[in-house]
Amino acid sequence: MDITIREADGMREFGARLGALLLEGDLVVLDGPLGAGKTTLTQGIAEGMGVRGRVTSPTFTIARVHPALGAGPDLVHVDAYRIGALEEVDALDLDASADTSATVVEWGAGKVEALAPDRLTVRIARPEGGGQGADDLFGDSPRDVSVSASGPRSRSIVESLRAAVSEGDE
Repeated sequence: MDITIREADGMREFGARLGALLLEGDLVVLDGPLGAGKTTLTQGIAEGMGVRGRVTSPTFTIARVHPALGAGPDLVHVDAYRIGALEEVDALDLDASADTSATVVEWGAGKVEALAPDRLTVRIARPEGGGQGADDLFGDSPRDVSVSASGPRSRSIVESLRAAVSEGDE
């Protein structure tokens, strides 16, 4: 699925639609440069999931749990930017909560795929020179977002997301 998102509010809205579809055991890997909108997307995911706590760009906390306010799963928000080796991913013990929460990993490409063979990968591209350099600052340029699925559960999420986005455009 490919979509162009024009502003930060649109990225949060897209994230909320995605978050509303996530269940226990879902893994979402976010990829993109600084300022692309990964944290903004995660803020929307948290809203859509109905979890507690403000999602921020995790500067010192590598993994943070946002407990569910209702019957849905908790959100585990991970910043893998400073993680260099796979052993460091293992040390986070993410697999301990993988079955009972939805996990969103910023900068996770090439680092966390072993957590779940069935996962979503969201790649956010921003034009060169766009944004302000901090991941939670959207800047004024549109983002091209590509969502790919690995496995049957994630493919069903993409289809539902595609339908939700099309419905919202009407």
